[in-house]
Amino acid sequence: MLLLDTCTFLWWATDSASIPEAVRERLRDPNEQVFLSSVSSWEICVKHALGKLSLPVSPRDYVPDRRRRLAIEPLPLNEAGALAISKLPPIHRDPFDRMLVAQAISQELCIVTPDMAIRGYPCLTWWG
Repeated sequence: MLLLDTCTFLWWATDSASIPEAVRERLRDPNEQVFLSSVSSWEICVKHALGKLSLPVSPRDYVPDRRRRLAIEPLPLNEAGALAISKLPPIHRDPFDRMLVAQAISQELCIVTPDMAIRGYPCLTWWG
């Protein structure tokens, strides 16, 4: 089961060349469960509101539309995931990425990310 990093979701949603072909193939596999965390939706909203992320429509419309088109399942942040952050060493300064790591650990998911700092945590990561 795969958990998309926010940048991975945004690149996948725009068919960016930043995603390696091996990652594309696995994300297209109908037997693979692919998730987008509510944490990523929150990050997208924050960055869009700050003018750091341009989208063709509001995040409220963009995220669920692209998620459905790409057959990505939503993943809410539950209490266990939120509390798992208290066990993480301070490797990554980005609070959104730290929450994704905590969620991946608590739910035994593999994060699909190019972010090398995330790979320092005790969770599964993959980038082709």
